[in-house]
Amino acid sequence: MAQGAAGKGTLAIRAAGRLPPLGLWVSATRGWLAAELAQEAGQRRLFPWLAVAFGGGILAYFSLTGGEPALWAAPIAAALCLALTPLLGARPAGLALVLALAAALLGFGAAAWRVARVSGPILARTSIAPLTGLIEALDEREEGARLIVRLASFGSLPPEARPLRVRVTYRTQQALKPGDFIAAKARLLPPPEPARPGGYDFGRDAFFRGIGAVGSLLGAIEVRPAPEPVPPALRLSAAIDGARNALTRRITDANGGQAGAVAAALVTGKRGLIAPETNDVLRAAGIYHVVSISGLHMVLAAGVVFWLVRSALALVPHLALLWPIKKIAAGFAMTGVTAYCAFSGWDVAAERALIMTLIMLGAILVDRPALNMRNLALAAFVALAREPEALLGPSFQMSFGAVAGLTACARFIDGRLLRRAGDGLAGRAIGLASTAVFGTLLTTLVAQIATAPFATFHFQTIQPFGLVGNALTLPLVSLAVMPAAVLGILAYPFALDQPVWWLMGQAVRGMLAISGWIGGFGQATIVVPAFGVGGLALLTLGLLVAVLPVSRLRRIAIVPVALGLLTAAAPERHDIFIDREGRGAAVRGGSGRLIALGRPSSFVLEQWLKADGDARRASEAGEGATCDRLGCTLRAFDGRQVALARDKRALPEDCARADILITPHSAPAGCAAGLVIDRAALARSGAVAIRLDASGPVVSGARETARSLPWRPLASRPAQPSPAVLRQRPDEAASEEADAAPESGAESLQ
Repeated sequence: MAQGAAGKGTLAIRAAGRLPPLGLWVSATRGWLAAELAQEAGQRRLFPWLAVAFGGGILAYFSLTGGEPALWAAPIAAALCLALTPLLGARPAGLALVLALAAALLGFGAAAWRVARVSGPILARTSIAPLTGLIEALDEREEGARLIVRLASFGSLPPEARPLRVRVTYRTQQALKPGDFIAAKARLLPPPEPARPGGYDFGRDAFFRGIGAVGSLLGAIEVRPAPEPVPPALRLSAAIDGARNALTRRITDANGGQAGAVAAALVTGKRGLIAPETNDVLRAAGIYHVVSISGLHMVLAAGVVFWLVRSALALVPHLALLWPIKKIAAGFAMTGVTAYCAFSGWDVAAERALIMTLIMLGAILVDRPALNMRNLALAAFVALAREPEALLGPSFQMSFGAVAGLTACARFIDGRLLRRAGDGLAGRAIGLASTAVFGTLLTTLVAQIATAPFATFHFQTIQPFGLVGNALTLPLVSLAVMPAAVLGILAYPFALDQPVWWLMGQAVRGMLAISGWIGGFGQATIVVPAFGVGGLALLTLGLLVAVLPVSRLRRIAIVPVALGLLTAAAPERHDIFIDREGRGAAVRGGSGRLIALGRPSSFVLEQWLKADGDARRASEAGEGATCDRLGCTLRAFDGRQVALARDKRALPEDCARADILITPHSAPAGCAAGLVIDRAALARSGAVAIRLDASGPVVSGARETARSLPWRPLASRPAQPSPAVLRQRPDEAASEEADAAPESGAESLQ
């Protein structure tokens, strides 16, 4: 009846023969919306929007500009909303709005509770002092290793000012293992802030992992007995990490080279032995997600266990006829994939993938369709309730975006039409081969379209040949690499695994060869300018409207998608970038490209270049400025004179001549420069980006918020006592900042 009402409204408009009055348009639109919403409710497709509302509440919390909210406020408000629902049974629209509001309040409350639960001390300034602590995790690298250490002491810092965990590197070949209690001298610094306003905030991610400082160990490292018993949970996690490292070495020893390093990463998630050049090749081919323990690994691991158990049970006629072997296989798959996630380190991407996989397998146990939007929404609820901050990162956005797109398009990519290629053995073989190729291509295409907004926003890169790379390598990964990984793990306890790892390494070599071939194409990786949150929000809304409804409401998605593409295609580009210490900058010169001033770290400079859509390396951006031992000067593209005064002796002259003055020191009173970015300004704003408008410079800072964020130590915080303060050389700061940064690239896509 609702559809009939919508049809009558449309006919009335057409019969008018002219532009109808506004009231008629409104009436027809209301009728159409009522009909489409009735269809959505009839097919129970409104539930996924509650997960969207839950996520909206999380975003509202992280967008706060005031102080921290009371922890009881959001849960009580949500309870009041839910108490109203029995009174709204006759008003479906009101009921839906109240439930959405309750979900948003619960999301807001979950984020507030999560921050309160993980909050801990953060190191306020760079310090060097003796350190003692327990190694919780160890990642071997080509040189040395990177450790997560639970601190027992650091110099004279009292317990209330001491970070719970620190992440440090060491470059010696000393044998350490998870569970060791160590003593060494360490150089620690606060977790890095964004290199530019709107950039990736490692400090936020470190805060939610309990990491309050990063740095490096200096000199000899002493292994001591722990001064007190280690809690069982820490002993277990350290033992698991040690087992992962042992298996990583066993796999690399069986293969050697980068094939062994990649094969080990596919099994254990330890990526420290993969060379940067190999990472670049995998990213250029669009398949770097393969070496991150995430959705692909969980699905393949669960699928292999499910298939093996079900096939083995089907061989016994009595079991196949009388027992629910499909459910038994699902139960074994759930156990196996959970054990695999625990072994792989419970990485955040793997954990979210595990939740999704368990819900899909659980649907089999209760005779429900495994792949549908309700299950995906339930997985999102569980993942976000556990880690609300995950909503802000590329891993959650890309994994759920890809699965949502594939779920919505499942009926178009299942290959049923191609399976009817003909009768007979040859026809069926052709149909199956065509289905495999067609399904792989369409699956990859849908996943790439669904994840493109998030990948471009976070990484500023596009891999145009990713479709080819995934189409050529995923069959190899699915049919050879991952089954070999499962068989190798099963054979490992019996010491029969070396031949399996060797065979797996041969398949990985094929994968690397394909990736290298694709990476050799021209423009295999395209760097695009960074666009703002507004463009991402519009594209995300478009994706949600396109995949969640089953009615014609999905056609509305064209509006936010078009607006989002227009916004992303014309981003607001900055003309000057300044690091948070004021020791380096990049200015747009007369050529229209950024030119480096001073000594910014290569890691930070490349972040600036990438945000500007510039694919150059840091070493290629240093020509064009006039520099001496006191500082640098450069005339910007619009004629303004920009000066970077590294030495205090340069300040009087630069204040008199420069339009924009940048210095890590305090500018003298009465400095005549039109805009001064000095120590005090940087302490307030952090890293700075400036847009040069005709009306004057427009300045934005990475710390531009009225709210004191718990993961960002502001200059107004009281200084922590420290045994020594170290003034770093720029090369040391660059090395430690690169070590602190996450593995770049789309490592956690699916």
